[in-house]
Amino acid sequence: MKEIFDSSLPEESSGLAGNRSLSKDYALYIEGLTVSFDGFKAVDNLSLYVDEGEIRVIIGPNGAGKTTVLDMICGKTKSTSGSIKFHDKELTKLKEHEIVDAGVGRKFQNPSIYEALTVFENLELSYPKGKKVWGALFFKRNKEIIKKVKEVADTIFLGDKLNMKASLLSHGQKQWLEIGMLLIQNPSLLMLDEPVAGMSVAERKQTAELLKKIIKGRSVIVIEHDMKFVEDIADRVTVMHQGKLLAEGSMESIKKNPKVIDVYLGQ
Repeated sequence: MKEIFDSSLPEESSGLAGNRSLSKDYALYIEGLTVSFDGFKAVDNLSLYVDEGEIRVIIGPNGAGKTTVLDMICGKTKSTSGSIKFHDKELTKLKEHEIVDAGVGRKFQNPSIYEALTVFENLELSYPKGKKVWGALFFKRNKEIIKKVKEVADTIFLGDKLNMKASLLSHGQKQWLEIGMLLIQNPSLLMLDEPVAGMSVAERKQTAELLKKIIKGRSVIVIEHDMKFVEDIADRVTVMHQGKLLAEGSMESIKKNPKVIDVYLGQ
C-alpha cells in the first residue's frame, strides 16, 4: 500500500493534517474547512489531502459530516470558511457547473439514471457536448461517440446490455451505469457516496475491481460503511466524527485505533 505522506510523519493522525500539504503536491487540498447551519458546525475545521491516483475512503458514524464534505467539494453546499483546492484551482469560489468543468464528478447515494432509456442512450446523453451552447445544439452521434460509449460500457460490465432499458437493470448494474455516466465525462476527481449499498456480494467484488481499473489518471473519494469493501479498495482511510477528522491511515492501522473502535467500528 502506498504512503502518500512524508515518511517522517506518523501512520495515523488523530487531529488536523497540519502542514502535511507542504511535503508534496496533491490533487486535492482541503484546509480548515468549516460549515455551520444555524450555529451547528456540520464540518469543523477539517483538513484533508488527496493524492493523484489515490482511492481515499471516508468512514464514520451517521452525522459525522462525510456527505457534507462531498457537498462542499462539488459546490452544492457553500463553506462558512476554509479552502478547497483542486489542481490549484479554488473550488469554493466556483459555481456547481464550473466545478464539473474543472474535472470533478459526483455520484450520489441513490442511482440517478434515465430508466426509460437504454444503457447506450444513458451513456450517450452524458457524453461531453462542448462547453458552449452550440456544442450541445449540434451534437450528433458519430463513430467516436459510439466507440467511447462501448468502451465505457465494457468497463462498467454492461457491454452486453447496451440495448437494454435501464429500468430492467439490477440495482448494482444501475449503480455501475451511473458511474459510467460520470466516467464518459472523464473527471479527474470522482466522488462516490456509498456505491455498493444494496449490492450483492458478487456485485460488491466487481465494483472493487471497477474502481481499481478506473483510478489511472484520476483520484477517487468514496464514502462507505461496508468495511470489507473499504479494505478491498482503500489506499488510505479518513475517519470523521462530529464534523472533525478523528483518525487517518491505512485500513490496518484504522482497525486497531482505539478511538475509531470506540466511536464507530465497535458498533
